[in-house]
Amino acid sequence: MISSGRSLIVAVKGVILHGGKILLVQRAANDHIGAGTWECAGGKIEFGEGLEAALVREIKEETGLTVSVGVILYATTFMTESTRQVVILTYLCRTNQTTVRLSREHVDYRWCTKDQIKTLLLPQIINDFEKNKVFELEELL
Repeated sequence: MISSGRSLIVAVKGVILHGGKILLVQRAANDHIGAGTWECAGGKIEFGEGLEAALVREIKEETGLTVSVGVILYATTFMTESTRQVVILTYLCRTNQTTVRLSREHVDYRWCTKDQIKTLLLPQIINDFEKNKVFELEELL
């Protein structure tokens, strides 16, 4: 149980593959958490919502893409402030679409090779990708 004044957030993210590239989206500059940073699409699950259903919904809302959700690639947790912990479950996703329609949460997107990803993502996300062998996915080799 979370005591008052503390929060635990559970989020899902998708490593969305198409044509040997992964989709990254850039957070808007006015975002209160992670402004201007690049990330995989996804977001918080709503109470009572299934993990995969939440991921499909979040990706559709943020990018306009319809995805198929595969295996969980990894789970991680971190503190965004002393009273707020985030748990992220990152799934492998695939899409047949390439046309992205961004929500207001994001200002740019790129279909990236693994070398491009390493120049855009935050170091802790790159570490998670390396530790969990995301860059070794068959489609990226």
